[in-house]
Amino acid sequence: MGSFSIWHLLLIGAVLLLVFGGRGKLSALMGDAAKGVKAFKDGIKDEDQPKSDTPTSPLPRTDAEKEDLKR
Repeated sequence: MGSFSIWHLLLIGAVLLLVFGGRGKLSALMGDAAKGVKAFKDGIKDEDQPKSDTPTSPLPRTDAEKEDLKR
């Protein structure tokens, strides 16, 4: 029971073939994961920065200021 049988070796070989086999599947998978992380970080960064469409000054509080904006 302490040694590997042929079935153990075949299973290990199949897993290694899936992970490392054929046209850089592992590197492509890691590249896709990195793109996802970068997109997530960019999305978070965009939320922290104020948008250019929003006014940075406070809203007018008096009727005179409101009239100035209408003109």
